[in-house]
Amino acid sequence: MNLFDLSLKLNGFPIKEARPVLRAIQNLDDVGFKNYIENQKTQIVNHHLNFNPFYQSLFNDTTFSTWDTVPIMTKSDLQQPLVNRLSDGFSSKTVYINKTSGSSGDPFVFAKDKFCHALTWAVIQDRFGWFNLNFNSSKQARFYGIPLDKKGYYQERFKDTLSGRFRFSVYDLSDNALEKHLQKFKTSNFDYINGYTSAIVQFAKFLEKKNLILKTVCPTLKACVVTSEMLFEDDKLLMEKQFGIPVVNEYGASELDLIAFQNPKDEWIVNSETLFVEIIDDNNQVLPYGQEGRVVITSLFNKAHPFIRYDIGDIGILSKNSTLKKPLLQKLIGRTNDMAILPSGKKAAGLTFYYITKSIVEDDGNVKEFMIEQLDLQTFKIIYVSEQELSDKQKKIIIQEIENYLEKGLNIIFERQPYLKRSESGKLKQFSSLLHNL
Repeated sequence: MNLFDLSLKLNGFPIKEARPVLRAIQNLDDVGFKNYIENQKTQIVNHHLNFNPFYQSLFNDTTFSTWDTVPIMTKSDLQQPLVNRLSDGFSSKTVYINKTSGSSGDPFVFAKDKFCHALTWAVIQDRFGWFNLNFNSSKQARFYGIPLDKKGYYQERFKDTLSGRFRFSVYDLSDNALEKHLQKFKTSNFDYINGYTSAIVQFAKFLEKKNLILKTVCPTLKACVVTSEMLFEDDKLLMEKQFGIPVVNEYGASELDLIAFQNPKDEWIVNSETLFVEIIDDNNQVLPYGQEGRVVITSLFNKAHPFIRYDIGDIGILSKNSTLKKPLLQKLIGRTNDMAILPSGKKAAGLTFYYITKSIVEDDGNVKEFMIEQLDLQTFKIIYVSEQELSDKQKKIIIQEIENYLEKGLNIIFERQPYLKRSESGKLKQFSSLLHNL
């Protein structure tokens, strides 16, 4: 029985009607696809100009003329009651409502009309199908957070049952907890692993210590899909080695859609069917393929709530090999609010600290996890979990490398903790700046 599809249908999401629409878009030739994109962009802007007072207030003109005059939306624009942002004809009872995780520092409640949400699931199911995974029949090993209140906890467990998935806790990554995870794999016919990158990496490190390949104890595994957190190349290689299956990088946003998904050829394919993705500079000008900038996304089908030229808060690069129909995400660099500001005035991606430190502290397997915090212009704290405290020599090497890559005179604090604090959702924020709190 197709329980997953049935659950969508019972909640009013017309997945059966969404699938042929997606296939029709995918079957367009290049000329037809270009016309489709231009028509959808025009239609969605005009729809919200005509039926959404909130969007009208953001717009610079009374009518839509050219795409480059369409304003850039930011998350701060959306931090007001949802009822103020819904289009005419929609209410909280007739739309899909959810909230962002707040990992960007700007959480808000959002809405999608039900057909748009069904299309979201049609795209997700299409992409997982690249690896012969079926949401109605494939069993998922799920490494996600879960609400800790009783009602939220049992709601998620019920969804897990309907979706054919078993949820592993990401709040406890001790060896004892990971050993229990391993035993579950030995007795379950999981088809794939899905969840937060950092937690799944810890499971791979645990398997490495035990000199175990997961597919030997769970032969039914086909793939591992990681999401929500940065995937580093050496972590991907470690997971593929210890799991014995392909590791797939997913990039999405709850308020939008699945944004990009790696295919079996290891290409990071951007969703061009239901989204229009642009890379822009600090002056809001569109950059050519191959250049780094802010990721701006338009939801082409959401009539209930505008996400038009929406600055998602990420920095990325579209490959020079991209086309309108097949955009390729070359690199996702991080979040715009995760920039480190140095005493000299220089800015650097906060993950630079993470890259530098990662290459040093994980060499001997002592350090299990770590994260970086910027406390003030000059001070950075490296919080880590390890079996033994970092030696003075290791700390000195890390400080030297940070100075080589960035600048001298920074104050680096090391703090060893028994575990890292994750968000309520279970995500691990690898770099965070406290400067905006000062």
